[in-house]
Amino acid sequence: MSKSKKYQPTEAELEILQLLWLHGPSTVKFINDKQNDGKEVGYTTTLKIMQIMADKGMLSVDKSSKQHIYAPTLDEAETKSKLLDGFVKRTFEGSAMKLVMQALGNHKPSKKELDEIKELIRSIENKQE
Repeated sequence: MSKSKKYQPTEAELEILQLLWLHGPSTVKFINDKQNDGKEVGYTTTLKIMQIMADKGMLSVDKSSKQHIYAPTLDEAETKSKLLDGFVKRTFEGSAMKLVMQALGNHKPSKKELDEIKELIRSIENKQE
């Protein structure tokens, strides 16, 4: 397994990864502009984080044009799954039930969300039969 596959992104790195997963390969300026939709992030801060991510193997860089294009090397679903697994282990003693109960207790789900949760549970139960 490569170093980038084991690496756990920081909060700042995850924010950049999410933007790249959503928008596809992008320049630092594009990512920085998107980050600044909700808060103020300096261009050089975004640039430095993306360079570090490239050094760690989390991003690839196409330097064939004047503006370098960055792309994620980490798979979105796999990365989110690993992050969630680690979070559940650290925070909820590995219990998915405790996570769900906490989430439902903190957030009043809509009828539609409850119906989707019920359907997911039925689907999981059917797979176990």
